[in-house]
Amino acid sequence: MPQPAARVRTHFVPSDPGYAARVKSSFDRQEAMRLIGARIADLGPGFCSIELPFRHDLTQQHGYIHAGIVSAIADSAGGYAGFTLFPAGSSVLTVEYKLNLLAPASGERLIAEAEVIRPGRTLSITRGEVYAETAGKRALCAVMQQTLMVMAGKPDH
Repeated sequence: MPQPAARVRTHFVPSDPGYAARVKSSFDRQEAMRLIGARIADLGPGFCSIELPFRHDLTQQHGYIHAGIVSAIADSAGGYAGFTLFPAGSSVLTVEYKLNLLAPASGERLIAEAEVIRPGRTLSITRGEVYAETAGKRALCAVMQQTLMVMAGKPDH
């Protein structure tokens, strides 16, 4: 199976030059991500990638990573992709997202990659993909579209 083409990174300029430290600090306070063992793998303006090593305790009855876990890392990747472009002193909240599960989430690790489609002053739109990876080969297992709310004047901490 051919590997997916490299993602075209967004070319947004963040309003906050300290966006990376702000995002990482916020992510580190997410107990849910810590609980499942997820971590930020890559971050840039309008882009975030989260990886999750396979753990048997995160599976459903067939041995695949549970859809709720797939959904959680996709949501967080999209939220933090958007948050990279939010102004300092604001925070992020997901308003809505749609996730299509395309294949079982089975492999050595999952990788959720998300990018901003349209940044906004109040609402931002992202899209994301979740891949199951085994021996360096990726299989697309989910796609997402998401709407985020910029919570202006409400710091993330």
